[in-house]
Amino acid sequence: MEDTKNFPTMIIPHGTEIAVNEQGQLSIRTPGNLVIQNSGVYSVIESGSGSVRIDPEVQVEAISVEAADSCFVAGELTAWRVHADKIILEKGAQANIMLQESETLELDRNARLVGNFASEKELYLMLGRFSRQLRDLPDGVFAANSREVLRGSEQALVAGPNRDKGGSKEAPARTEAADQQKTQELLALIKVIVERELASSQLGDGGRQALEQMLGLVRSGNIEALRDGYKDLIGRVEKRSSDLEKARAMLDRFFA
Repeated sequence: MEDTKNFPTMIIPHGTEIAVNEQGQLSIRTPGNLVIQNSGVYSVIESGSGSVRIDPEVQVEAISVEAADSCFVAGELTAWRVHADKIILEKGAQANIMLQESETLELDRNARLVGNFASEKELYLMLGRFSRQLRDLPDGVFAANSREVLRGSEQALVAGPNRDKGGSKEAPARTEAADQQKTQELLALIKVIVERELASSQLGDGGRQALEQMLGLVRSGNIEALRDGYKDLIGRVEKRSSDLEKARAMLDRFFA
C-alpha cells in the first residue's frame, strides 16, 4: 500500500477537454499551463490562458499548438502550426514548424528550427512558385512530405483560417476576405498536386488530357467551372495517386 503513494498523480483541471479524432490523434485543450512529458501524436494542443511546454527527450507531433502566453520546446516538436505570444527553443531542442505565428521567437544557440513560414498563404504561394522543383524531387521524398502538408492543409482549408467569435458588424467583411484567401490557398495547393501528377510517367492519355483541363481551370481561377467538373476530370484518371485522392477529398469538403 505504501508503494502506491509514490506513484505520480495526474490532475485534470476543470474546463479541460480531451478527445481522440478518427485518426487516433489526441487533442488536449486546457485553460491553464500544459506540460507534455509523454511522446505522442496529437491533433491539437492548446493552453487557453497559459503556456505549453514540451519537456526534454519528449517527441511531439501535432497539427496545431496554441498558447496564450508561450510555447517552450525543450525536446522535439513537429507541427503544422504553432500560435503563441512567444516561441522559445531551449538548449538542444529541435522544432519543425511549418506555420509559426508569434510575436517573439527565441532560440538557444544549440537549438534548431526548420520551417517558420508566417502564414498559410505564404506557404502555398511558395509551393506554387517552386512547383517545377517539387516535380523534380524523387518520388519518395515528395510523397513523404506531401502527406504532412496535405494532412494539415486539409484541416486548415476546410475549417477556414478565421472564425469570428465576437459577432461584430465587421464579421461579414472579415468572413468574405477569409473565404477569398482560403480559395486562393486551395487553388495554389491543387495546382502543385496536379502539376506533379502530370509529370508522372504512369499517366495515360485520357488522364493526362483530363488533368491538363483541370489545371487550366485552376490557373484561371474559374471556381464555378472547377466545382462542376473536378469530379469527372479526376475520375477520368485511371491510376490515381494518394495525393490526387486527397485533393479530390479536399475539393469535396470545400465545395460542400
